[in-house]
Amino acid sequence: MSGWNRSSRSRLGGRNNPPLERTTTTTTVRLGRVQPQAPSNRTIYCNDREANLPVKFVGNSIATTKYNFLTFLPKGLFEQFRRVANLYFLGISILSTTPISPVNPVTNVVPLSFVLFLSLVKEAWEDWKRFQNDMTINNNSVDVLQDQRWETIPWKRLQVGDIVRIKQNAFFPADLLFLATTNADGVCYIETANLDGETNLKIRKALEKTWDYLTPEKASEFKGELQCEQPNNSLYTFTGNLIIDKQTLPLSPNHLLLRGCSLRNTEYIVGAVVFTGHETKVMMNSMNVPSKRSTLERKLDKLIIGLFITLFCMCLIGAICSGVFINYKYYYLGLRGSKGENISYSSFNPDNRFLVIILNMFTLITLYSTIIPISLYISIEMIKFIQSTQYINNDLRMYHMESNTPALARTSNLNEELGQVEYIFSDKTGTLTRNLMEFFKCSIGGEIYGTGVTEIERGIAQRSGIKLNEEYKSDTVHDKGFNFDDAKLMRGAWRNEPNPDICKEFFRCLAICHTVLPEGDESPEKITYQAASPDESALVIAAKNFGFFFYRRSPTTICVRESHVEKVGDVQDVSYEILNVLEFNSTRKRQSVVCRYPDGRLVLYCKGADNVIYERLANGQDDLKKVSREHLELFGSSGLRTLCLAYRDLSPDVYESWNEKFIQAKSSLRDREKKLDEVAELIEIDLILVGCTAIEDKLQEGVPACIETLARAGIKIWMLTGDKMETAINIGYACNLINNEMKQFIISSETDVIRETENRGDQVEIARVIKDEVKKDLKRCLEEAQHYLRTVSGPKLALVIDGKCLMYALEPTLRVMLLNLSLNCHSVVCCRVSPLQKAQVTSMVRKGARKITLSIGDGANDVSMIQAAHVGIGISGQEGMQAVMASDFAIAQFRFLTDLLLVHGRWSYIRLCKVITYFFYKNLTFTLTQFWFTFYTGYSGQRFYDDWYQSLYNVIFTALPVVIVGLFDKDVSAALSKKYPELYREGIRNVFFRWRVVATWAFFSVYQSLIFFYVVTSSAVRSVDSSGKMFGHMDVSTMAFTCVVVTVNLRLLMTCNSITRWHYISVGGSILAWFIFIFIYCFADHRKSVYYVIFVLMSTFYFYMTLLLVPILALFGDFVYQVLQRWFFPYDYQIIQELHRDEPEGRRREDLLEIGNNLTPAEARSYAVAQLPREISKHTGFAFDSPGYESFFAKQAGVYAPQKAWDVARRASMRRTAKKK
Repeated sequence: MSGWNRSSRSRLGGRNNPPLERTTTTTTVRLGRVQPQAPSNRTIYCNDREANLPVKFVGNSIATTKYNFLTFLPKGLFEQFRRVANLYFLGISILSTTPISPVNPVTNVVPLSFVLFLSLVKEAWEDWKRFQNDMTINNNSVDVLQDQRWETIPWKRLQVGDIVRIKQNAFFPADLLFLATTNADGVCYIETANLDGETNLKIRKALEKTWDYLTPEKASEFKGELQCEQPNNSLYTFTGNLIIDKQTLPLSPNHLLLRGCSLRNTEYIVGAVVFTGHETKVMMNSMNVPSKRSTLERKLDKLIIGLFITLFCMCLIGAICSGVFINYKYYYLGLRGSKGENISYSSFNPDNRFLVIILNMFTLITLYSTIIPISLYISIEMIKFIQSTQYINNDLRMYHMESNTPALARTSNLNEELGQVEYIFSDKTGTLTRNLMEFFKCSIGGEIYGTGVTEIERGIAQRSGIKLNEEYKSDTVHDKGFNFDDAKLMRGAWRNEPNPDICKEFFRCLAICHTVLPEGDESPEKITYQAASPDESALVIAAKNFGFFFYRRSPTTICVRESHVEKVGDVQDVSYEILNVLEFNSTRKRQSVVCRYPDGRLVLYCKGADNVIYERLANGQDDLKKVSREHLELFGSSGLRTLCLAYRDLSPDVYESWNEKFIQAKSSLRDREKKLDEVAELIEIDLILVGCTAIEDKLQEGVPACIETLARAGIKIWMLTGDKMETAINIGYACNLINNEMKQFIISSETDVIRETENRGDQVEIARVIKDEVKKDLKRCLEEAQHYLRTVSGPKLALVIDGKCLMYALEPTLRVMLLNLSLNCHSVVCCRVSPLQKAQVTSMVRKGARKITLSIGDGANDVSMIQAAHVGIGISGQEGMQAVMASDFAIAQFRFLTDLLLVHGRWSYIRLCKVITYFFYKNLTFTLTQFWFTFYTGYSGQRFYDDWYQSLYNVIFTALPVVIVGLFDKDVSAALSKKYPELYREGIRNVFFRWRVVATWAFFSVYQSLIFFYVVTSSAVRSVDSSGKMFGHMDVSTMAFTCVVVTVNLRLLMTCNSITRWHYISVGGSILAWFIFIFIYCFADHRKSVYYVIFVLMSTFYFYMTLLLVPILALFGDFVYQVLQRWFFPYDYQIIQELHRDEPEGRRREDLLEIGNNLTPAEARSYAVAQLPREISKHTGFAFDSPGYESFFAKQAGVYAPQKAWDVARRASMRRTAKKK
């Protein structure tokens, strides 16, 4: 960064402001050069471009392209040649230009150039789209202060220190320091959806010192000096100071407006540019998702290495044989030339057999180079891309109507990985549950309130055979987020409770201790709340329903309309002054607010996790703590999310003393967050417990059925959650993850031994005791698990472990024991775990067990887990889009995993296995015919086929059919894939890409190549053309090549499970393309060896008999093998095919979608037409069913559809069929 080399100095122009305090600069010696280290801070002179000029801050123009005009070709080629296969063919192409090559360079250069051209065109197109997007963004306009007026300039001309004006609904062009706003209280509202996907508004407040700099005249007077941190990617932190009028003002993240956010509910704001271009926080976060390669692709690399070894062996055999074969007795070969005439002399010099072997080795490498399929990678890329964009993205079965969210494949590299997943790691909240929180129950002063019954309680009762007597529920329509029924608290009835004062503090804590923003009219019916989380919104809505209506907020006040406080029916508006907000974070697990009542009373309200609040309670509350803990456990066992509420009265002296420390911590430029947490600890003590809340997060629709289906498919599901153990276990029961028939192993830190040790407070002793207990529990559970596994009918096993024990279990000494125990369990539940522990557990199974893993979550705390797994799935849920942005695939509901894995994943895996093995087969078959010919040419490297035959074999004559198979082959329908989820186990076992499968294809390649070469050459010896001449070399090779093209294309049809018209078109078109090419080539090429060769061949009976018999003879072995395999060793899907072979595949209207009942009449008619029966066979590909005949079937179904021309032909054909019958 250019600013790093700038030493600390005063402002230019002789203005001697205090210099920026810096840390001591150190240096790092690297390769003999001194590398300057970046200073910890930067200084910006606001509204003074000349002062900022020497620092050379980066511009505001952004570029997300990978290439530019000069670097596209070299960088693009470098990217392509990073692939081993492309690099190999580059070497072969270079070898083919040397005199030792038996083939024309075009044989290798043309296919390589074609593949590289397509790849570079794809790269160029993608980069052009990025460039267009960059230009659109860079040319957006913004108002900048110049000469005491606002000038409109494009974003790309913006510079650090500029003063800008942003209007309502506009986006911030850079990271800005918020100076002034049209709102009287110095606040503005922003939407951060582009950063984290959250649409709720967030409040930002300007420094009171800068409120006046709103007009261009006043703003031109602003000459502040900004000292702040260097650019970084932390979206939620910012430290800095603004020096203005010799006064230093501390800055926080609430004073920074980030690029990409938009201004809402504010006419306009004025700000100073802090970070620009690629130094803005959003751009520094725009890193790519870690590159992942599928397991199948890694195994493909091993196959390619196997082909390299095969190639080397073939070349070595030929080269050694050539050294043995060459002899002066073959005088007619012209070996007695003079030395130095040309390289051919030394290539076959009997006096130097070692040199003959070496040179012939390189010759044969170029000759047999076709054994490596050059078009394999680009074909696979094309297949995967279409599978992702056309199948997964457009699957209506994975479309969520309520949120208008389709499935999204964010990468096409991992399609087949979806078909081999063995372990799923799932978050709970928002993934298994809806993350739509409803205030359900509460405990106030030791009394439980709320009469409802949760889904979990119903499930527990059902499993236990208990009939619940649910109390009568009122017909009152509750607000969204409030599902509470108890007359003892509603409509002021809480005043008659034994503890009305505690109830009052409870409700005020709900109404005051939050960061919620109200929107709309200030009436209970019309107001809406923008909250950082659904939990917080539910608590504020609960306060409103209890009579403490929060309706207005400013940076310093919260207004609450309180009902029934003095007497029933009395309503009064109360304004509470907010003095300090101690925000929630994952470390603190609590949130506090210091407020001043109108009468001057100072109160700290705090809410947070029960274990955190209990540690900070004042003495003398043992009875209340005990009763409340019992209530918390009861709520947890009902599957409810709990929070504890507490408060503390503060004296003015205590508060003033603490506030000074708080201000110092806020002004610190170093470790500000850490210092703020330390200061918060000083005041969040001696709290008085008032109660706890219980919020219900209901299960998503279809989750239990989905988990049961995935379990039948052989997939093991682990739930990793931050909730308490009781809640996690009951959610596990509710979603069929755990049941009563399972043997449960529970490893918890809530034991008497551990509690006693924790009460003593010795941290070293606590760590030792917990580790010993965890080791003892793991050993005991593992022994029990192994005992159950040795029994014939042992129960399924489940492991439940909490985060504190997991921390020690993940240590290297215990990790292997934990892994062995976990792999023996059918289900695993990890509760109270941190985001890091989620990723560690995922990595443990991925690397330790070498199993294919999938992680699924919906929140920012799931990102590390998603990126640690082989496949990451993001849920488009209520917690923003961070999980989706880090994922490989995105879906709206957990239940869509069934279609994603059992249908698309399984089909993709089977199709790509066929594509890879078929590529291997056709290239090996073709190359082996050349290899057999080598034995009849003195191992000289003489080519069997013409150069153009060899060049176009992979590119044209066999290219399209294999792509069609990769797109449309289907063993069973989507409905049967889900009906018989056990079919998925074949992918887990990798049944279709084992070395045994490869060896089978290799065997038939050898068999067929022998048929092609020896049958064709042997029959050609006894045959003559129409003029009575014997067939020559090119006649025989053309005949053999014709048989190869016809046979390998027909062999592909034998491989298919479903055959569509596109299969016939591609196979027939490929064979036809060969004949069209050979007719044109033989006529156009006037070389004696090739000229009119096909015309000569086709004029003989030999051509037609050979073309008929050789493919039949070559495919007979494959046919016998497939018959025997299907009859005696069938795959699972073949059994299902036989069971349902008389059932034509159809689409039942009721099976299709949740969208059926949510359509307009016109859409409903179109939808009904789309679901009409089609003319389809038992083996028709799902994506290309016959497109027409709608009106014919529509008439039978009573649905109107317009007539189409082909219906006439359809009806005519049906009449003819009827007459014949």
